[in-house]
Amino acid sequence: MFGTLMLIAVPSLAFRLLGAIGIGRFATWRVSVLHGLAVMLVFTASAHFVPSALGPMPGHHDLVAMVPPFVPFPRAAVYATGVLELLGAAGLVWTKYRPAAGIGLAVLFFLMLPANIHAAVAEIPFNGEPATPLWFRIPEQVLFIGVALWACLPARAAARTVSPSPAS
Repeated sequence: MFGTLMLIAVPSLAFRLLGAIGIGRFATWRVSVLHGLAVMLVFTASAHFVPSALGPMPGHHDLVAMVPPFVPFPRAAVYATGVLELLGAAGLVWTKYRPAAGIGLAVLFFLMLPANIHAAVAEIPFNGEPATPLWFRIPEQVLFIGVALWACLPARAAARTVSPSPAS
């Protein structure tokens, strides 16, 4: 149940640690967490393309099962969301595209909320594990939306320009 949160938390902490030891790209929590979200998205996106029961994460069949009945072509929808997650992950690490990726991912996470609600209410298991309860799924999805929107904020200057002092 907490696996997805660990997929964002552990890489975020690792990236921030790299920043603390001098790797400038990860000098802020914001960039470290956005890279952590990108790592999580690569793992979750991979589940859209692999068979179920292949590893510890759910697979394609599990994700198709959680698609609400009103969504046409559920298998295609699962593949499409996997591709969108991978594109979003790439956009988060490519600074130029980070704001667009953040907006796109926030919309994607919002549109995926009915599938998460359906999976919880219908008690659809993932990889043989019991369904994740609704009380956990909705706040988790809201967290992902918030982090994605954090990508849209303008980055602060890493260092202020110091004007040279006048010569005496």
